[in-house]
Amino acid sequence: MSTATSLRRVVPILLGCLALPSCEAPKPKPELLTPTEEPSKLRSYQSRTFDVATRVAALRTVMDVLQDLGFIIERANEPLGLVSAARFAEPSYNDVMSVTVTVREAGEGRFTIRANAVHNNRPVVDAETYQKFFAAIERSFVLTRE
Repeated sequence: MSTATSLRRVVPILLGCLALPSCEAPKPKPELLTPTEEPSKLRSYQSRTFDVATRVAALRTVMDVLQDLGFIIERANEPLGLVSAARFAEPSYNDVMSVTVTVREAGEGRFTIRANAVHNNRPVVDAETYQKFFAAIERSFVLTRE
């Protein structure tokens, strides 16, 4: 093999190796950190305060309601007051809905429950979705008190 033939093979490889470090990872788009609605307005949709004896009781109710709605509980952490769940969404079942719920104390015998839903990697900002979820939570609290 001649030197010229060897150089023809080696030079493209060397140029390719030199080009690799100059490639940069794609930068996240700035709108990813920009809220889709005013944060306080969205938080008001996502949060409700309930009269509940303990955080454990509130977390159990949240998990019960999520399971009633067809969600699979992925994580539950009592010390943090955190529940994560997901389900396939109707009608095509190709869509995925996930929700993270936090429960924090809001005073003696009162707990604030905040739900954050995501549908196909897009935040759910519709107030009606959260109203239906909290209505189910309220019904469950009423049923367990009786």
